[in-house]
Amino acid sequence: MQILIDLLLFLGVGIVVVSSWAALWLRGVFVRLHFLSPVTSLGAPLIGIALGLENGWGLTTGLILLTVFVLAVSGPVVEVATARVMAQREAIVVEESPE
Repeated sequence: MQILIDLLLFLGVGIVVVSSWAALWLRGVFVRLHFLSPVTSLGAPLIGIALGLENGWGLTTGLILLTVFVLAVSGPVVEVATARVMAQREAIVVEESPE
């Protein structure tokens, strides 16, 4: 069981680190948003499941799984909202620029 926990934790942390590094390396808000998605949809759930398995069933595990669920549900919503705001800002800048 400990090998499974270590594997899930390693994969989750690896996804978060690689996505964070790629988001820092690339330029542009829309490109960076693509690298935020694996963190909320893969990295956090893998880490949460590993922590839940390590702790056993109890209140702490319930809180961890609730946090992972909220992050997995709200992450894509925040990403889409950020993309919409940035697209609207770029549209306003393009309209205001003198030609």
